[in-house]
Amino acid sequence: MKVYRYLTGPDEIAFCHRVTDILNKGWQLHGGLTLTYDVERRRVIVGQAIVKDVEGADYVPGMDLSAC
Repeated sequence: MKVYRYLTGPDEIAFCHRVTDILNKGWQLHGGLTLTYDVERRRVIVGQAIVKDVEGADYVPGMDLSAC
């Protein structure tokens, strides 16, 4: 099964640490980073798609994808 997630958050070092943690758990980057600007909070929001192949599992709607 291939699992897909999309991480988002403020463009801060904490986001980089989240992505680094996920990559070290077997996830891979999928596509390029996205950016948008939050006018109300005056900050940049980043997003990154990630994917992971999970052997021996079948997709079930409602499953906790972050636990894969």
